[in-house]
Amino acid sequence: MSYHPNDVTRRARFARGFFIVMFAALGTAFFRTQVLQSAEYVLQSEGNRLREVPVPGARGTILDRHGQIIAENLPGYSVALLSPTEDSLRTALDALSRVITIDSSHVELVVRRFRAAQQRPAVIFNDAKFADVSVLEERRVDFPGLIIQTAPKRWYPDGEAFAAVVGFTGEIKETELKQPEFEGYKMGQVIGRDGIERQYEHLLRGQEGLHFVEVDARNRVVRDAGVRPDVPAAAPPPLRTTLDLDLQKYIHSLFGDSLQGAVVVLEPDSGGVRALYSGPSFDVNRFTGGISKSYYDSLRLDPRKPMYQKAFKGTYPPASTWKLATAIMGMEAGIVDIDSRMAAPCTGGYYYGGRYFRCWQKGGHGHSTLGQAIAQSCNVYFYQLGLRLGVSNLVAGGIRMGFADRSGVDLPYETRPEFPHPTAKEYYDRKFGKDRYYNINSAALNLAIGQGENAQNVINMARFYSAIATDGRAASPHIYADSTYERKELFRLTHEQLMQLRLAMTDVISGRGTAASAAIAGLTVAGKTGTAQNPPNPDHAWFVGFAPVDSPQVVVAVMLEYGQHGYFAARIATRVMERYLKKSLLNANTSTATQ
Repeated sequence: MSYHPNDVTRRARFARGFFIVMFAALGTAFFRTQVLQSAEYVLQSEGNRLREVPVPGARGTILDRHGQIIAENLPGYSVALLSPTEDSLRTALDALSRVITIDSSHVELVVRRFRAAQQRPAVIFNDAKFADVSVLEERRVDFPGLIIQTAPKRWYPDGEAFAAVVGFTGEIKETELKQPEFEGYKMGQVIGRDGIERQYEHLLRGQEGLHFVEVDARNRVVRDAGVRPDVPAAAPPPLRTTLDLDLQKYIHSLFGDSLQGAVVVLEPDSGGVRALYSGPSFDVNRFTGGISKSYYDSLRLDPRKPMYQKAFKGTYPPASTWKLATAIMGMEAGIVDIDSRMAAPCTGGYYYGGRYFRCWQKGGHGHSTLGQAIAQSCNVYFYQLGLRLGVSNLVAGGIRMGFADRSGVDLPYETRPEFPHPTAKEYYDRKFGKDRYYNINSAALNLAIGQGENAQNVINMARFYSAIATDGRAASPHIYADSTYERKELFRLTHEQLMQLRLAMTDVISGRGTAASAAIAGLTVAGKTGTAQNPPNPDHAWFVGFAPVDSPQVVVAVMLEYGQHGYFAARIATRVMERYLKKSLLNANTSTATQ
């Protein structure tokens, strides 16, 4: 078949044009890919080839007021696994469990971490044991997706002494990742779980770094070093507190394993917490990297409740330590002064409405003044003062002094005290209904001596006594050294009235007061004992006070569960005061000598 020369020419032109257009399109595509979009494709290539391995940032060091370490970081090891799918991860974990101990519940935890953090290695252990790391290093060739690296490990040099205040750390939960305060956190990361660690998580959290490894198509690590410059992790600045490490350790030594209760030590002017202890304690270091079920169960099932911070979560009838509040209300209202006596003398009890309200002293205290009633803790005197004030004034005064509110200490989960609120009438209308008269006046008798519808935590009582130690104003207790504080007026007495109260409180410790056995030579202490009814169990023992009387530098509140008598708590409190004041004097002399 022959073609006309014009047809051949036309077809040749068409073919030439087709190939020109095709090569132009290909050239344009190659230029766009290799020149204009080269950076994007290089990045995609590296994304397929490189994997980001997070490097945990060290948490901030926690220091006491003198710069001594409360919490720090030690070198540890983390173990993670790169895996393309959940099935391959389970297969690898099954193989690992034949080499080291990994129980089924922990396998599920690792899988959940993998689901929540795709493209990141699934963390197997945040704090791996050195023995496990050694075995895995020897068998690394059998687990090509395995990543072992050093990681900071939280350590508390005096963990048992500080358990109630410093808290502990733990891995973030899936539910917490959805909360706004944890925005940016990822599964496998560690957060503060309680105490200072939880309260100041935003200041203690370390900045995570990145390490890059090269992987093949099956996510096996083929190169671990020099792939790409790492992004270094960073630790935040140290967090300085108002706590005194040596004092906290001393209190821990006083409690040992036999006592249970709480101690709070405040600097009265600023509200700075010098010590906060809850006993019995526990070792917070056991929580680092994950607590064992056996140890956690032993804490959870212990009837002494070691994990329950009794200083600011527990509430207890304040007993006679609250009589100072009643006395102050009476003095503010002009009902009594320090030398006032009540109509009926104390003969061991007081009859009201056909019921006999007892005094702790069976033989009675006779015709006491207010000052003597404070020193001897005479219930009969305060029963009568409570009736003269009336339940409405007792409740209103208690609310004004802060007994219905939390102390405001900068620690999480503080319990609100139990106290009639918002007004006596509304509260007792709900409680007693129409038959109110006798019950309300009985409530006044009980409230006046710190019993009845009144349960306070230890730190709130320390806060109230700091107002007595100063000028009627008190700051919210705080632990963070850089906190700003404002002193709030709780009551208003003249300087002379305050000094009269303090002198009456010194008789509690000296002379024939309820805590004379707690006196320490050379130390003048003002305070008040309390023995809180706790049926059917033994009574709780209280003491709250301050020293020295002429210029108070420290407030100490002690509550012993089932301690039975207030003077037992007073003996601990005066020893704590002595220790603190002697050390303060020594530090002051040392500072003066070096100037």
